[in-house]
Amino acid sequence: MTSAQAALVAATRRLRAAGIEDPARDARVLLAHAMGLAPGRLTLVLPEPLAPAAEADFQAAITRRETRQPVSQIIGTRAFYGRDFRVTPDVLDPRPETETLIELALQKPFVRVLDLGTGSGCILLSLLAERAESTGVGCDISAEALKVAAQNAHALGLAGRADFRLSNWYEDLPGAGRFDLIVSNPPYIAATEMAALAPEVGQWEPAMALTPGGDGLDAYRRICAGAAEFLQPGGWMIVEIGAKQGADVLALMQTAGFTRCAVAKDMDDRDRVVLGQRP
Repeated sequence: MTSAQAALVAATRRLRAAGIEDPARDARVLLAHAMGLAPGRLTLVLPEPLAPAAEADFQAAITRRETRQPVSQIIGTRAFYGRDFRVTPDVLDPRPETETLIELALQKPFVRVLDLGTGSGCILLSLLAERAESTGVGCDISAEALKVAAQNAHALGLAGRADFRLSNWYEDLPGAGRFDLIVSNPPYIAATEMAALAPEVGQWEPAMALTPGGDGLDAYRRICAGAAEFLQPGGWMIVEIGAKQGADVLALMQTAGFTRCAVAKDMDDRDRVVLGQRP
């Protein structure tokens, strides 16, 4: 019977040959998942034989990773702001840089939140989890994405405070009322930039959540233009952006009448979030 250590070494070689950026890390995560262990406990069991069922699951996972499918999709979850979120090919993989938006939003007063293009629900649900008195609406154009978001809300015990709706931005939100905070991580990759994306992104994440086509700014134009109907006076809008879009999105927000507008940087010192307040 193959030991866990031998299986890990062989899998690491396979992933390295497939061009995976960090083959050892990914192989360890996938092996721990196949064995039903927390990754931190894997070292303790590496000398032991790998059970046939776990070996079969591990080999299948490595084969999927060789096709550049993201690890999060293979194991089904991704950690974000201290919580695990279910992910599938129908939603964007939550990323650490998006936590910049969460940190800024938590500095603002809010009770009702609107999350435009909610995807997995990671932004809305993180905010609701951090503010016990808050409720929110998450909308998305993808019915499949909304199923994932609803599953995450249930898993986190937030189903009673999160309302998910099928809507193309603001178009199908009748009776939603006004919100203290609007947040969004919309599609913002320009059409000309799509070909340069890593396979894990370009081939495995939903294109509609990555790019609106054209110059990548169409979602911001619609979000800024429609905000006044749904945002309370004094409320804040906070959106994630691409690293080179700060000036353009800032101008769109200012043109829409927002004040106290600013561009904030992420942990890597790149422009990541634009925020503004409705007068």
